[in-house]
Amino acid sequence: MICRLCPRNCGAVRTEAEGAGYCRMPSVPVLARAALHHWEEPPISGSQGSGTIFFSGCSLGCVFCQNEKISHQDFGKAVTLERLRGICEALIAQGAHNLNFVNPTHYAHVVGALLEDYRPAVPVVWNSGGFDKVETLRGLEGKVDIYLPDLKYLDGELARRYSGASDYPETARNAIREMVRQTGPCRFDENGLLAQGTVIRHLILPGQVGQAKAVMDWTAREFGPGAVLFSLMSQYTPWGDLTAVPEINRRLRPGEMRAAQEYMENLGLDGFTQERTSAREEYTPPFDLTGI
Repeated sequence: MICRLCPRNCGAVRTEAEGAGYCRMPSVPVLARAALHHWEEPPISGSQGSGTIFFSGCSLGCVFCQNEKISHQDFGKAVTLERLRGICEALIAQGAHNLNFVNPTHYAHVVGALLEDYRPAVPVVWNSGGFDKVETLRGLEGKVDIYLPDLKYLDGELARRYSGASDYPETARNAIREMVRQTGPCRFDENGLLAQGTVIRHLILPGQVGQAKAVMDWTAREFGPGAVLFSLMSQYTPWGDLTAVPEINRRLRPGEMRAAQEYMENLGLDGFTQERTSAREEYTPPFDLTGI
């Protein structure tokens, strides 16, 4: 395949045998983990867990990524589409409240093909960094029930410095608009679990409370009450080699988290905040081919 799935538009030739392009992945799905996960937002994790399926490789490449083993180092195992469907069914049999495709942007063609003639008994979650093409998302309309995108920055220079993508702010905003258009307002089932809708995530970075406020301001302006949920995340943990970006080589300070949380409350955004105890390395799942 000549790949133009993601906003990089690199046109790489991805084959079943060889990876290529910015994501470095072949055309077949490469997975690192498939298991129940209890640390997503409450109406997604529920009591039994979200059925998370982690794709290897990445089209964004943030310097602070806590999933570095799979996003930067490409750890994982190639599987067939038939095997992917079997993994989905196994997670549902274990009690997963939903199927949560994590970092799927460069595998949109796989997710689309999987869901073409397979409708799971639980909602489908698209869990991405927000760096998605509108055209690619339109190919998923009617197949994805819940969109769970990041909105990392609204400043192009920060996006260039930390993710190598100065076009991230406008790209992510357009993608989120499309996601909300597809899902409509958030809808819950009889157990309080999210059945349909869009949840916008923002990870507070050290020294960037102003950026968190800008993201919240945009969300509040862009979407009316009940249209989306907002998840303010304070789990940032210094990870990998950050010598080139020493300003984020530290944990968040209590005052930074408190300021961002108070701002969200004052804006009246409906959603979730994390406790400071979330900023621990053990909250990153082990990528060891569990469930693959």
